[in-house]
Amino acid sequence: MARITILGGTGYAGAAIVAEAAKRGHEVTSVSRSEPETRVDGVEYVVGSALDDATLDAVLPGRDVVISAISPRGDMAGKLEGAVDTLIARLAGTPTRFGFVGGASSLHTEEGGPTLFDVSKEHIPADVLPEVETGIAALATLKASPESLDWFYVSPPADFGSWLGTPSQGTYRLGGDVLLKDADGVSTIAGADLALAIVDEIEKSGHRRRRFTAAY
Repeated sequence: MARITILGGTGYAGAAIVAEAAKRGHEVTSVSRSEPETRVDGVEYVVGSALDDATLDAVLPGRDVVISAISPRGDMAGKLEGAVDTLIARLAGTPTRFGFVGGASSLHTEEGGPTLFDVSKEHIPADVLPEVETGIAALATLKASPESLDWFYVSPPADFGSWLGTPSQGTYRLGGDVLLKDADGVSTIAGADLALAIVDEIEKSGHRRRRFTAAY
């Protein structure tokens, strides 16, 4: 059993990770700025901000894994970068792993090819661009972090979000730095199945200081 803190634990990805980890018997703490609409039995829910030192003091010590599943949208735009720096400073040199749920834009469209951001940046809406840039920056920051920090970064596929209504299939494929697509060229996964991949990573530790992606 692992002791896991999920920052952003009531969002689409975060809530799915909370549910999957709790189902497997892990000790789970969910941190969010608002109360959850529904609660998972056995989960500790903490209302607070990852930008608040007192909240971090309460939910980081003694954890085996801390995962950031915070969406850098709205009033969080441009603020998650600082939170990542703080979490790295707190967790480097400790036994705690740091997982970050980022975006797909830093994935390469093919081996040795351009990134998804490179081929799509001219068409990204202005209100979405800060979120994309945060995901790219977070990966670079983690790669440059001290060797004493055990981290993993998760890139969802190109099509990922609650608004898509993607049905869970109970399975996934793993990839590295290249965007995964199915035989029809579709790159997607449901939140529940991305959570399968993430909790499997927590249990198996297959990607130390590396990024991975998961899709159907």
